[in-house]
This record gives sequence, structure tokens and C-alpha cells, in this order.
Amino acid sequence: MRYNKLGRTGLFVSEICLGTMTFGGSGDDMWSKIGQLGQEDADALLGVAIERGVNFIDTADVYAEGRSEEITGQAIRNLGLKRDEIVVATKGFGATGEGPNGRGASRYHLIDACKASLKRLQLDHIDLYQVHGFDPATPIEETLRALDTLVQHGHVRYVGVSNWAAWQIAKALGLAERLGLHRFASLQAYYTLVGRDLEREIAPMLVSEGVGLMVWSPLAGGFLSGKYSGTGSTEGRRAAFDFPPVDPDRGDAVIAAMRPIAETRGVSVARIALAWLLHQRIVTSVIVGAKRPEQLADNLAATEIELTGDELAALDAASKLASEYPGWMQERQGQQQRDLLARRR
Repeated sequence: MRYNKLGRTGLFVSEICLGTMTFGGSGDDMWSKIGQLGQEDADALLGVAIERGVNFIDTADVYAEGRSEEITGQAIRNLGLKRDEIVVATKGFGATGEGPNGRGASRYHLIDACKASLKRLQLDHIDLYQVHGFDPATPIEETLRALDTLVQHGHVRYVGVSNWAAWQIAKALGLAERLGLHRFASLQAYYTLVGRDLEREIAPMLVSEGVGLMVWSPLAGGFLSGKYSGTGSTEGRRAAFDFPPVDPDRGDAVIAAMRPIAETRGVSVARIALAWLLHQRIVTSVIVGAKRPEQLADNLAATEIELTGDELAALDAASKLASEYPGWMQERQGQQQRDLLARRR
């Protein structure tokens, strides 16, 4: 297991992060379709992750309507984990109340949401507190000041966002610098072989501004496990909860490129999909969720795979984005300057 710096901070997190979205779901709601793990099963999964070197755990207040945070916090206690040896991340933004102020990124909601998360997690501080989505109704400055208050009061150590656009993060970073507020350390975003959209605008911005990248749904909701065809499946999570969206033709081409690599190495297709992400320099940590210890162990084994140049090229060819303006124009106009930079190295 390798450990990477989270953005410009001095905090090191494992390249694999344990996601807890499979904890606590029940009934017929969306969360039950993602996972229904109880306390005992969650303890077992966290134990496997810690044993393999994972020091990073991610949850959110909306997962299973708060039950995920409760189970995660109790699992930390049940396993007797040392607080200073784990990094706990959670998120606030989604609806946790019935009224119009029980959601969003306002000061009103975020401060209350953070304190509620602390109580459910049974912790005195959250290492990374993330705004789970962009709130078009709340000024970015208000959100930043609320997060800064949480840091100043000791409730939170670092702050980040999830599912924001490049311009929104860049604007927030500029405001934070101008106002002397704590800047975002990380972005949690969707990124897979069948979903490389962030490479257009978000990835270059993250590199330029020194913001870390946490990847959610690295197997595209199970699609990159290889068990789904382009026409869909009548079994499994995607049959009941078809998310994130995947173009079937593109997906099939990617699976076809991964299968021979997986078969040659005698490993699962899922392991190759995760290994590809771990080879991307922009990625800080890949969030993996699981329902069974053996599934988690297989995912963790992706850290042991070193893909060859030819394998990476084959995967890139099957999954690369179509050329888009202004990218193709900048590629054309900037080639001579890139050549100059290359010669300097």
C-alpha cells in the first residue's frame, strides 16, 4: 500500500480508501439496493482494510440516512483502532431534514450537519469534511466561511468538495486565498475507464492548483467488474440502480480491452480497472466499497499490479475521450512550447 499526500497538505492517505456506502441500507429504498451490511459485517470489512494498510475511510451523512456513519463510528471503536492512525472523511450537503434549510451548503445547514456527523461517528473531530455537491442557491463565500469556522473550532481538520465543476473549484480557491480562509484540499469525483470526462477541465485544474483527487465509484457501479453486458443485466446492483450512467458500446469496448489483460495475469477484470486508476498520476486515493471480505481483498490486490506500457496504451485506446474544442485547438497551438519544455528535461 502506498500513501499519497492529500493535495497541498501534509496529510498522507492510503491509495485505497474504504467507502462505506454499503453500510446500513434497509427496506426498499435506494440504499438497500447498494448495500445492507450490519455492524458485524462492517467490522469485518474495516478489519480487512486496516490489515492491508488502508488508513483512509470515507462516508457521508446521507448514506443510509445516517446509519452508515453510525456503523462506521462503532466499527472504529469495536476494532480498537487508534484515532491518530486513521483518516476519517465524511460529507454534508444532502437533505437531512424536511424543511428547505435541511440541505445545501449554507452556513445554517453545514455547521449543524457537521455536528450531527460527529455525534453519529462518535468522534471529536473529522479529518476531511467535504461538501457533497454544489449549491446554486448559496454564495461560495458563505460556504467557505462556514467550513473555515468548523476548522477554527476544531471540529474539522481539512475541507474538500465533491462533484463540483472546475470553474467552481477555481473560484473557491481564489476566494479562499483572497479572504484568508482554509482552501479545499481535495475533490471527490467520478473517474473510470468508461467515464473519463474530468480529464477535459477538472484534471488540469487539480494539477495546476494542487488539489487532491479521490475517486468514487471506480468500477462504475459494478459495470467494470465485467459481469454486465452492454445490453444490461437482470441481476446485481445496476439492474436495480443503474448508476453511474455508462454508454453500452463504449463500455463493451473497454471490457473487451481489459479481459485479455486480466486473463493473462490470472486476475479479475475489476482488479485491472482499479489498477488503471492507480496508474493515473492525478489520482490521490481510490474509494472502494464492498459487501464481502473476499471482494474487498480482490480490490485491494489492485495495488500489487504494475501495468505495462503496452497494456496502458491498449486501455487508453479503448477508452479515450473524443477530441473536443478548445482542447484540440490548444493541442495544435501549444505543441512547439511543449517541445521546448520537453527538451529542458
